[in-house]
Amino acid sequence: MGDWDIRKLRVLRTLHDLGTVTATAEALRLTPSAVSQALSGLAKQLGVPLLEAHGRRLRLTDAARLVLRHADEVLAQLERADAELAGHLRGETGRVRVGAFGTAVPALVVPAVVELRTSHPGLEIGVREAEAAEAYALLADGTVDLALSLAAHAPTARDARFTRLPLLADPLDVALPTGHPLATAPALRLADLAAERWIFGSSGPWSRITTAACEAAGFAPEQAHAAADWHSILAMVAAGMGVALVSRMALTVVAPGPGPRGVVVRELAADRPHRHVVAAVRRGSEGAPGYATVLDALRRAATAHSGTDPAPATVQPN
Repeated sequence: MGDWDIRKLRVLRTLHDLGTVTATAEALRLTPSAVSQALSGLAKQLGVPLLEAHGRRLRLTDAARLVLRHADEVLAQLERADAELAGHLRGETGRVRVGAFGTAVPALVVPAVVELRTSHPGLEIGVREAEAAEAYALLADGTVDLALSLAAHAPTARDARFTRLPLLADPLDVALPTGHPLATAPALRLADLAAERWIFGSSGPWSRITTAACEAAGFAPEQAHAAADWHSILAMVAAGMGVALVSRMALTVVAPGPGPRGVVVRELAADRPHRHVVAAVRRGSEGAPGYATVLDALRRAATAHSGTDPAPATVQPN
C-alpha cells in the first residue's frame, strides 16, 4: 500500500488547479524546489509517475488524476473529522474567516457579525473583502473558511472541493431619472425599457447580469455609458444619461434611507430578474459548529434583506 501523505496530496491538488509549479509554490507559500520535491516524494511513495512532459510544460498523468479523485474524498473526510472534533466546542468559541464580495460585506456580513457579538461573544469573525475568483482561491488554500459570491461566479456543483449553500435571491429593480415618462407607469416591465439608453459596466459581473436580464426580456440593451461603481451609475441616472438595473441589496448600502436623489427606483412586474447570492465552504466542513453558527447568522441577515420594502416610487432631488 502506498504512503498517502496529506500535505503532498494538497500540493498535487493545487498543481492540478493552477497548472504550474510556480503558481503552486506561490499559492502554498513554498519554493518551487519544495513543490517539486513534494511531488517527486509522493510519486515514490505511491509507486506511480504523477507528472509527464508536455512540450515545455508538465501535466498530470492518468495515474495522478486517479489519485486526485480519491484524494478529494480523503480531504473531505478529514474536513469532516475536524468538524466533529470542533463539535465539542458547540460553535461558541474559535475563529471563522469570511471572504465576501463588496456589497455583501455591509449588507450581510456586518449584520451577522453584530448579531454574533451578542449571541456568541467567544466566536471571532475575520472578514476579508474579495471578489469571487479570489474568494474561492482563498477558500481552497485555507486562508478563509467561508466564501460569499454571486451564484453565477461560484464554482459549479460538480466541483468536489466545495459545498454551495443558497443565501439570497436579490431582486433587481430599475433606476430611472426623476420625471422619466415611465417613472409612474403602472406594472412596469423590463421589456418596456427596450428602447432606453442603458448604463452598466463594460465588462465584469454586472455587465453580464444586465445583458442576460435584458435578453431574457426579449431585447439587447443599448449601452450608452459604462460604469461599474454604484455611485457613478446612480449619478448618471440622476443626470438623465440613461437607465440602469440596480441590485436591491446594493441600493440599501449605497443609498440608504429615502434612496438616491434625483432617481426613481421602480420595482419591476412579473419578469423581475434576480441575482442569487451563495455561500460556500470546503466540502465536509459545513457541519463544523463555528461555520454553521456563522452561516445561520448570514441566513438571518439575508432573510431580513429579502423582506426589505422596495425603494420609494419617486425620490425628489434637492
